[in-house]
Amino acid sequence: MTVLLETRRVGKSFGPFRALDGVSMTASAGEVLAIVGPNGAGKTTLVNLLTGLLQPTDGEVFFQGKTIAGQGPVLLAELGLARAFQLIQIFPRLTVRESLAIAVISRRQRRWSLLSAVASDKPIQDKAREIARIFGLEARLDTLAANLSQGEKKLLDVASAFALDPKVILLDEPTSGVSTAEKHGIMETLMKAAKAAGVEGIILVEHDMDLVSAYSHRVMALSEGKVLADLPPDKFFADPLILETIVGKRRGAHAVGA
Repeated sequence: MTVLLETRRVGKSFGPFRALDGVSMTASAGEVLAIVGPNGAGKTTLVNLLTGLLQPTDGEVFFQGKTIAGQGPVLLAELGLARAFQLIQIFPRLTVRESLAIAVISRRQRRWSLLSAVASDKPIQDKAREIARIFGLEARLDTLAANLSQGEKKLLDVASAFALDPKVILLDEPTSGVSTAEKHGIMETLMKAAKAAGVEGIILVEHDMDLVSAYSHRVMALSEGKVLADLPPDKFFADPLILETIVGKRRGAHAVGA
């Protein structure tokens, strides 16, 4: 498989505290890589390194074979690496159509046009409608984001990242804040949307082990800033020692800290 995103012995220190230490990982085309770990394992630090919010203290980060360490999320989005955040980040006073159109405009490097171009630019309108359809939001195009259900807000948030036409998308706990009953429906929508949008690789940072088991092709577990395991889901969930470290409970209790 083609490697899309890679770290080589990445480390990150905050003063005397070593948040990551020698972490090497790959995310390849056609796979969903889940990153899991208990609180303080280094997941957030790794995600921030992957998306350019942090510069590594040592080691290298590559996207499609080019070094990207510390380049920042805006440039990385233009290169094809996008992130959907754990906390919902929407514009409550904008409609679904306007929210998606802004993301489309941003991807086309026309950030300063923004809403002035939305109504008159048919390609932008068409792309926004296409994304809304993929995410099941087409009937809500003219609804204010503030008036969406919690599950719809989460879908809109992730859809805005998909509007950037990414090759790789990093989903940071995409079902956080929604009901248990909605979680699998949202994940099914995201997986179908990724395929329809031509996304080549997905990195899923997730604490819900049921979702990790159901949707990932590979599970990379972090503990105390180091890679504890990098395994297919069946082997990961069959190892009681790994589960005890990551989940903190007996096997079968599929939950883990963020």
